[in-house]
Amino acid sequence: MDKFRMIFQFLQSNQESFMNGICGIMALASAQMYSAFDFNCPCLPGYNAAYSAGILLAPPLVLFLLGLVMNNNVSMLAEEWKRPPGRRAKDPAVLRYMFCSMAQRALIAPVVWVAVTLLDGKCFLCAFCTAVPVAALGNGSLTPGLSAPELARLLARVPCPEIYDGDWLLAREVAVRYLRCISQALGWSFVLLTTLLAFVVRSVRPCFTQAAFLKSKYWSHYIDIERKLFDETCTEHAKAFAKVCIQQFFEAMNHDLELGQAHGPLATATSPSASHSPTEGTEEEREKLRGITDQGAINRLLTSWHKCKPPLRLGQEPLMGNGWAGGGPRPPRKEVATYFSKV
Repeated sequence: MDKFRMIFQFLQSNQESFMNGICGIMALASAQMYSAFDFNCPCLPGYNAAYSAGILLAPPLVLFLLGLVMNNNVSMLAEEWKRPPGRRAKDPAVLRYMFCSMAQRALIAPVVWVAVTLLDGKCFLCAFCTAVPVAALGNGSLTPGLSAPELARLLARVPCPEIYDGDWLLAREVAVRYLRCISQALGWSFVLLTTLLAFVVRSVRPCFTQAAFLKSKYWSHYIDIERKLFDETCTEHAKAFAKVCIQQFFEAMNHDLELGQAHGPLATATSPSASHSPTEGTEEEREKLRGITDQGAINRLLTSWHKCKPPLRLGQEPLMGNGWAGGGPRPPRKEVATYFSKV
């Protein structure tokens, strides 16, 4: 159990590296999924383009959503976006930075899927087989003898070697090589453009907006750390609260049992101080409760944290009552005069 706890703490302390590793694994998984996927073109004029578009766009969308779901910062972004302003204003630049950071990682697997699909060429072949220039690649003299629907029906069978019977008009191998060449050119162009875009976003953009970039990055880290510390504090308080409640329950049961034995015929003298004196561990747990010792107070604290987070000003105005800084009159300040005498 301690080993798993150490691994979990290591992943929490290296969350960015962990998420980068997860995105890399998803990218490899997307490529492996495509290689294991059995692509079956319908070879019908009205369905080839729709089927190819679904294969090209639907899996990347699913992979993008999975990348967002597996990122722990999604809930933090939603919470920061929907929370009431209270005494802490919301910065749209920080929200944009958080979303862009998550989107960049989540887009890795979809980009890999699209690139592998285009480089393979099957999807492009199925989608654009009816647009092959027969006059340039085949026997164009026979084309006028076919109507447009008949020609489209014949060319739609190019991806299916079992049912294609138009070699007299256009050799299937010529059409396949032609469309796959275009698909691979588009695939490498897509890889080049996405690589350049990633380079610009990751390297060049912070150079032109360095101050705004640093501010957004700092407050994004602050929101993440604040949320983790608040969760850890709530967990510690819940453990202490549960421990004190259980100890009180057992002490009350022990007291009831002692009272029942005192009224019995074989009652023995018990020392009340030994049964009701608080132990040292109980006092430590009560100190961890920080004075919040009932369900209503805990609910008010959590509601106040959600609706009115403390302002980001340290050491200026103290927290008072159930509200935040400036929520009431200041307590009187004690003035102390010190006199020095020369000896």
